[in-house]
Amino acid sequence: MHYFDFVSLIAFILLVFITGLAFAKSGGKDIKSFFAAGGAVPWWMSSLSLFMGFFSAGTFVVWGSIAYTEGMVSLSIQWTMSLAGFLVGLFIAARWRKTNALTAAEFITHRLGKRVKRIYTLVFLFISLFTTGAFLYPVAKIVSVATGFDLYSCILILGLISVIYVSVGGLWAVIVTDVLQFIILVSAIIILLPLSFSRVGGVQHFLDRVPEHFYELTSGEYTLGFILAFGFYNFIFLSGNWAYVQRYTSVETPRDARKVGRMFGWLYLISPVLWMLPPMVYRVYDPSLTTLESEGAYLMMCKAALPVGMLGMMLGGMVFATASSLNSAINISSAVFTHDIYHKLFPSKTQKQLIRTARISTIVFGLLAIVVALLIPSMGGIVNVVISIGALTGVPLYLPIVWTLFSKRQNARTTLFVTFTSLLVNILFKFVTPHWGIALNRTEEMILGVMLPVALLILTEIYLILHSAERYTPALFPEENVQASAVSQQWESLQEKVRENNFSLAIIGYAIMATGAIIGVIGLLASSGKYAILPVATLLFCLGLFLLRSSKTQNKK
Repeated sequence: MHYFDFVSLIAFILLVFITGLAFAKSGGKDIKSFFAAGGAVPWWMSSLSLFMGFFSAGTFVVWGSIAYTEGMVSLSIQWTMSLAGFLVGLFIAARWRKTNALTAAEFITHRLGKRVKRIYTLVFLFISLFTTGAFLYPVAKIVSVATGFDLYSCILILGLISVIYVSVGGLWAVIVTDVLQFIILVSAIIILLPLSFSRVGGVQHFLDRVPEHFYELTSGEYTLGFILAFGFYNFIFLSGNWAYVQRYTSVETPRDARKVGRMFGWLYLISPVLWMLPPMVYRVYDPSLTTLESEGAYLMMCKAALPVGMLGMMLGGMVFATASSLNSAINISSAVFTHDIYHKLFPSKTQKQLIRTARISTIVFGLLAIVVALLIPSMGGIVNVVISIGALTGVPLYLPIVWTLFSKRQNARTTLFVTFTSLLVNILFKFVTPHWGIALNRTEEMILGVMLPVALLILTEIYLILHSAERYTPALFPEENVQASAVSQQWESLQEKVRENNFSLAIIGYAIMATGAIIGVIGLLASSGKYAILPVATLLFCLGLFLLRSSKTQNKK
């Protein structure tokens, strides 16, 4: 990397870091502000945050590797995420918002009891360590390859940066920096695409030279069965993952929650095409990469196509994408511990003491995630970790809880039975039966992980119907519940929401203007690619100015 790339990378990291710290005051007033942003998050912000929380540098490393080797398969896999978003918007998101729960753990307490909540909380926190570490590792790998810095040093530095501003600003810091990260990443991709095609002689030359199998939507181990099972897994993961549930419960109304899911669907319908084209183009530019080397195809295309300074920006976009997923996971882990464990054990603690606990637990969970990221190379690599964790735990952990949003018969015993039976069977086939000569391929592993919980839930539902099991009667959460108070129509509460929304809009406006200014400087100094860089810089500066003026206009009303 050129020293100017280092400067632009540091500039973007500082911009996001400062943006997150700007919410130190609003994120630290009370637990509701720290973990639910006061229930005041505009639906479009929550949707962009959900998108960025689902998105990570793993997209560039894992799916980018598949795009380089298999082509369109990487798109068909990710389009299942778009379908999942539309289904969540149609069936799930509003249900979560109507529960008035601050976290999924709180819903479990009222629906299934404290004992079940404690069990699911422990399992969720344990699994979250691995998923959070899996978010951190890919971007550290990219930064390491680009800069030449030691991989483990990159993991430590990037992890600590994220932990600091999440521990200060809470969910507001996560959501607003997610929006900024989305803008930076999309801008970088828009600049990269035309420059990538120019390196291989244009779009038509690219289409003429890609391998024939690039146009197939299934290939090798990524069969139709795998893709369908993976799509169902994404639907359940998006429906029930506690970090994503937070995006549905932190908006103001059930209608807003539906919009969050639908916008996620539209974003994942369009974005995979933008994300996956650069590594596909690199297959034409340099078809010699091995399977392991293909994990760096995205970054190699950036190095080949981007002018000096822009590589730092692209690298910053990848860093921020992972920071989003990492930050969401850390924030919800801290929320579950503080609100659903610590506060229940010590109900007399003041808001100030709870905020202190929230920040300390955020730091602790962040450090544990860093440790896991450091261990990923010894676990078989990032592709194996990401897909295996999903197949083993995703549906068994989340589907039984989502099922209880609709079923009035499922109870504590049946829910735990389905979860732990599924987990044990999946672990048996993953780690034990291969020693007996019975090993599942990737498709079979994914199908088993998805279909077994579904089958068990259907069987238990039939059993409960035949035995006339007692039906659960939904009840409103207590009035003192933090989320219930968030939707009250008291004038003071409404005014506070307006002030928080306008403040967040102003911060986003300033940050986007700064982003446009940095990109503009890079474009002016670039020896090539000005035609792709300067229009994006101008558009960003105008967008930031528009948002800033909008926030000031709203304040005057």
